[in-house]
Amino acid sequence: MQSYGYKEGLLDGLPIGLGYLSVSFGFAIWAINQGLPGFILVLMSGSNLTSAGQVAGVTVMAAGGLFMELALTEAIINLRYALMSVTLTQKLSPTFSLWQRMLAAFFVTDEIFAVSSTRKGLLTFPYMMGLGCLPWIGWTLGTALGAFAGSLLPAAVCAALGIAIYGMFTSLIVPAAMEEKGVLLAVAAAIGLGLILRYVPVFSFLSEGFVIIISAVGGACVAAWLIPAPKEAQA
Repeated sequence: MQSYGYKEGLLDGLPIGLGYLSVSFGFAIWAINQGLPGFILVLMSGSNLTSAGQVAGVTVMAAGGLFMELALTEAIINLRYALMSVTLTQKLSPTFSLWQRMLAAFFVTDEIFAVSSTRKGLLTFPYMMGLGCLPWIGWTLGTALGAFAGSLLPAAVCAALGIAIYGMFTSLIVPAAMEEKGVLLAVAAAIGLGLILRYVPVFSFLSEGFVIIISAVGGACVAAWLIPAPKEAQA
């Protein structure tokens, strides 16, 4: 059975790393505008390879949210990575040890999962390290460069560059929403709930973190209720 090594992983991870470099640059500038210090952002990016999780985390921290809010928000947003990692275990080489599985799981993101899951044959530890290496370097380096630039550039320029992080999320959501009615409904329901919780005075007691949590879970529940997955997909 065919297997892949570190070199193949690097080649597969190169375009992902280049994409992460530009997105994390915009993320860092946006986060600097939220009042977070640059070294915190670099530490966050170096230890967490998750764009949506970091954006949500910065939002909660900038709003002065509780640790419980932060933990729940991150758990809900990043739960998909646990599911992706479990799925990939079926493609891992039998030579993987426990610590190698844990290290490989650290690098699992939407893009890395998409690439590795389409590879035929077994996934080796060198391949997974090569695949995750450049995206991790790109994300961390982009954050460091963005944090440095954010401390030097004029506020108007930083505000314009900070929009890049929203552009990334839009580019991820729109194609999937156009193809799947369930995704479109989940997104629309989450947006609707978020607007209600944010602007209706009776919900003013809710913090930013809980607004994110309720909107995300509520949108998913509405989509699951109105457009359940077909029985073939559930099997």
